[in-house]
Amino acid sequence: MSHPHPELGPPPELAPNGLRVIPLGGLGEVGRNMMVLEHAGRLLVIDCGVLFPEEHHPGVDLVLPDFEPIRDRLDKIEAVVLTHGHEDHIGAVPYLLRERGDLTLVGSKLTLALVEPKLREHRIKGTPTHEVAAGDTCSFGPFSLEFVAANHSIPDALAVVVRTGAGTVLHTGDFKLDQLPLDGRITDLRAFARVGEEGVDLFLVDSTNADVPGFTTSEGDITPVLDRVFANTAERVIVACFASHVHRVQQVLYAAVEHGRKVAYVGRSMVRNMTIARELGYLDIPPHTLIDMKQIESYPPEEIVIISTGSQGEPLSALSRIAQRTHDRITIAEGDTVVLASSLIPGNENAVFRVINGLTRWGANVVHKGNALVHVSGHASAGELLYCYNLVRPRNVVPVHGEIRHMRANAALAVKTGVPPERAVVAEDGVVVDLVDGVAKVTGKVECGYVFVDGSTVGDITESSLKDRRILGDEGFISVIVVVDSVNGKLVSGPEIHARGFAEDDTIFEDVRPQIEQTLNQAVTDGVDDPYQLQQLIRRTVGRWVNSQHRRRPMIIPVVVEA
Repeated sequence: MSHPHPELGPPPELAPNGLRVIPLGGLGEVGRNMMVLEHAGRLLVIDCGVLFPEEHHPGVDLVLPDFEPIRDRLDKIEAVVLTHGHEDHIGAVPYLLRERGDLTLVGSKLTLALVEPKLREHRIKGTPTHEVAAGDTCSFGPFSLEFVAANHSIPDALAVVVRTGAGTVLHTGDFKLDQLPLDGRITDLRAFARVGEEGVDLFLVDSTNADVPGFTTSEGDITPVLDRVFANTAERVIVACFASHVHRVQQVLYAAVEHGRKVAYVGRSMVRNMTIARELGYLDIPPHTLIDMKQIESYPPEEIVIISTGSQGEPLSALSRIAQRTHDRITIAEGDTVVLASSLIPGNENAVFRVINGLTRWGANVVHKGNALVHVSGHASAGELLYCYNLVRPRNVVPVHGEIRHMRANAALAVKTGVPPERAVVAEDGVVVDLVDGVAKVTGKVECGYVFVDGSTVGDITESSLKDRRILGDEGFISVIVVVDSVNGKLVSGPEIHARGFAEDDTIFEDVRPQIEQTLNQAVTDGVDDPYQLQQLIRRTVGRWVNSQHRRRPMIIPVVVEA
């Protein structure tokens, strides 16, 4: 397997007959998927999603792909192709459109409908869209596109075939090979085989479950488990899932009808997305089943099902507020059953377990993937990927969408099916892969980092400022204020020491005050009177004392005032 060297330099100029692949997100992580294809001086973007922050991203709302490598070439973009409507594939679209508002968005009916409210929220108007369905073809500049039905955990997902003068690319998007899907729409393997017969020069393949043997369980296998949960719960049933998981919501609706329960949505994104899905015909709601959240208290608990956001333990989600008993309408009660009908996104485990513990504390029975089949993955496992490799017979492979372990496992599967090891290229975000004369290889790397969104601020937060936030959150901070004579530099007042998140009792600093005074007096003797240098001396003195006495590393903020 070919994999990138960490010391790669900038890529050379692309050969006139070449195709360049520039991943700006999604390779090395589960989220913020964004792939840029370059050919004949023009660009095609595939997906533009977000990554949800982890615990080491304090105060961050979203993580975006880094647009910097293409910022000076936004006018070269022919279109933005969206494979499906999950946040990790469409969530960053408004931020890209802030850079260039007339980019054409290409996607299926449901995908474009889920993007539309995001654009309204960001006050972006007049964005051109091009709706496509499985089997459709269209061209944008030197890129000729064909769309193929892909089965995933959201309806209307598409794989995309990109034909160029440099060769043919097949990008699977997120997919699996469920043979009995709820909506009857399977991944079109006949189209995969047909394109494979034509010749696939580069196969970009979903890697999320590449290290899971066998085949992904069918979505329909969850139905009997939901039936048992509903039958055995004497109080309310609360089901938490992704706000875009139409198939899961459909199963819950049918189970609710079967057991004589009414259904209410909780969570703004859940209400919005399911309203869109219903209006477009992707969600069947049996008559007299759906009620407004305000009507919940009008029915006995045994007649209620609540479908909520928050399956990943997001702090401000409906389920987290329910677990903390801070939700304004729903109070968890003894005997309620909560179903976490989703997988754990890597990095969210602690947040989810906090929610589970919170719910359990109030007497709820929590059913999750670890103790019942209440979720199946939306991604192909190793057996399905092997099947696809044998069907498509690609000349070159670049695994996409997954952590490095997933992508390496995916590349290993490709090699097992006959792809030459040097043509199974494991790249990461920013690593450039060129397809020239039918051969794909790493040619360089572009600078490509994380872009953090904090409230309405985009990109101002750096890794350094996040480090400061982590220190503040974990270790606390100590402020030291001293007043020195502006003429002779001698200590006039202080040191006044305050702490937050480090110690409640300020008397513990009595030991270090003499040390600070001694340091400052010595500095005066040595002729040091610059306030900045005095601040550094105070920081070092307090830092040594804290480390030796308390084994802590708080943020130390010295302030020197001249009087």
